[in-house]
Amino acid sequence: MNTNNPLLQPFNTPHQTAPFDKISEEHFMPAFEKALEEGRREIAAVINNDETPTFENTIEALEKSGKLLDRISSIFFNLNSAATNEKIQSIAREVSPMLSEYSNDIWLNEKLFERVSTVYENDHESAALNEEQHKLLEDTYRGFTRRGARLSGKDKERYREISAELSKLSLQFGENVLAETNDFKLHVTNEKDLSGLPGDVIEAAAQRAKQDNQEGWIFTLQFPSYLPFMKYADNRELREKMFRAYTSRGNKGNKRDNNEIIKRTVALRLERARLLGYTNHAEYVLSERMAKSPERVNQFLQQLLDASLPFAEKDVKAVEEYARKLGFNDTLQRWDFAYYSEKLKTASFNISDEMTKPYFQLEKVKEGIFDLTRKLYGLTYKRSKEIPVYHKDVEAYEVFDNDGSFLAVLYLDFFPRESKQGGAWMTSYLEQHVENGKDVRPHISVVTNFTRPTASKPALLTYNEVTTFLHEFGHALHGMLSRVTYESMAGTSVYRDFVELPSQIMENWARRKEWLQDIATHYETGEPIPGDMVDKIIAAGNFQSGYSTVRQLSFGMNDMAWHTIDKPVTKEVAQFEKEAMKPTELFPDVEGSCMSTAFGHIFDGGYAAGYYGYKWAEVLDADAFELFRQNGIFNKEIANSFRKNILEKGGTKDPMELYVAFRGQEPSIEPLLERSGLKN
Repeated sequence: MNTNNPLLQPFNTPHQTAPFDKISEEHFMPAFEKALEEGRREIAAVINNDETPTFENTIEALEKSGKLLDRISSIFFNLNSAATNEKIQSIAREVSPMLSEYSNDIWLNEKLFERVSTVYENDHESAALNEEQHKLLEDTYRGFTRRGARLSGKDKERYREISAELSKLSLQFGENVLAETNDFKLHVTNEKDLSGLPGDVIEAAAQRAKQDNQEGWIFTLQFPSYLPFMKYADNRELREKMFRAYTSRGNKGNKRDNNEIIKRTVALRLERARLLGYTNHAEYVLSERMAKSPERVNQFLQQLLDASLPFAEKDVKAVEEYARKLGFNDTLQRWDFAYYSEKLKTASFNISDEMTKPYFQLEKVKEGIFDLTRKLYGLTYKRSKEIPVYHKDVEAYEVFDNDGSFLAVLYLDFFPRESKQGGAWMTSYLEQHVENGKDVRPHISVVTNFTRPTASKPALLTYNEVTTFLHEFGHALHGMLSRVTYESMAGTSVYRDFVELPSQIMENWARRKEWLQDIATHYETGEPIPGDMVDKIIAAGNFQSGYSTVRQLSFGMNDMAWHTIDKPVTKEVAQFEKEAMKPTELFPDVEGSCMSTAFGHIFDGGYAAGYYGYKWAEVLDADAFELFRQNGIFNKEIANSFRKNILEKGGTKDPMELYVAFRGQEPSIEPLLERSGLKN
């Protein structure tokens, strides 16, 4: 199999990109087996080296081991997120424990840890290292201690068992959410039930029904279908049906139920933290974050809640009062809020997604974002049909730096499909690093779930989707502009509460007239967006900002509650969540709804005890953007400083050090409160 397995051959493709056109499911298991074998051989060579341990023969050798496994894993797990099927999911379940075992065999190896410790404690050796090498040594040593290297025999075995089980639980959680999302379809056959819905949403639903060989219209729980339905559908009963289906994913007591998975996951995380000498999982995680401790995170969340809750209560009251004016006499429920909120926004600012969407054609927005990065960093993009892609929807680009040199490969995957997880994310197939003196440039991917083009219209974005695109592109820049030596420090390999700064700062351009007017033209007439419409978009930017801040804080508080438990949770997941989110509650409880059972960020992603990081990074991005606001939003000098001090540096220094190097001071919360309209 090896001689014919494209995953085990040199990639004879432009920039050694993944040969997706040659890879099929049956190639993965043999490739994983071969890569694990090769990785083990490389690790054994480090362990059995008779020479005195040095930075080069131990720390660097470890960093360079397992490259084939990294390559295969990145291809496989990215496909499992963006283009999965039953076969891929089955391989994921089989291979995850193998990878967990391989990882544990490294971190728990006493002889290997002894070598690492010798280098770490050798002052003479350390004095000869440069700053980046010092950081790699520090990270490696801490990595071993945080992954059980100091545990005794019995505890080490328990650590192994916990790691293996957690990797299985995480996979199962994600599979369940995807299946539950795909399972539900609202099939509408009566045209009256479409009342209030925009034409393009109706057309997309008709297209979906046709795809399923059905008459009428089909609405799904994928965002481009679900969100406009909740905002615009006049039929309250159907809005409720959609809402209940969406918010009960993983909480139906069926074979895809996530309740026991959550309880087991948080219990295992607690047990692992205790094994390693921490009080709880949050303390374990936060010891390597800017926030440092659960107390500081909770204090931060509370500070923002105190500032935003009065505004959120006013926001909800304003929507209630407006609904009454329109003749609504029932209790305002969660499935009513987006609907009446959108009506109030339209009435208050004479602006709505339906007015702005014709100006935000996906192709034009993409070109506008490319152009923004040209203005700031001198980047250019060239579409390549030669680079293989994993799905016909995916576009591949070569990215070039301001001096014309090759910088990165960029994949863009815009539209929803049943094989793709919901949401939007940036990921990489290859991280930037230096190999044998050569700068190896990265392969970066941006994946979203934007509205597809229909038979009569191109893909048109909501304003929120424009900001999502900017956000993910900020992550992509972090990956593409990386200039480090070691792969483990490249691009987004930074503290989780710092990683959102490069993404969130990009969203600020969507609030600036000079950029919006530059990128928004009507898809039919080619006319630029009217200035007064841009003014209204910006004026409406803080509409319901109190409500949206409190909503996000509720997710952060829920996350922190799950990860600061001191004993396994015995009560119902929905009840636990309700108590955790009570300080933020603005609506009546809905029986059967539970956000935790579909909370992929913390149960199937890297944000456990880290969801607060979005808000934490908002403080950073608002403070950082002040420099652009004061000196010009296309200011090349400031952009260059942001690039050199933050985007290129990856995880080579402490984040606060990087931030102060760019900003000249530690961040203040004031610009965020001001920008969000949360100051009296």
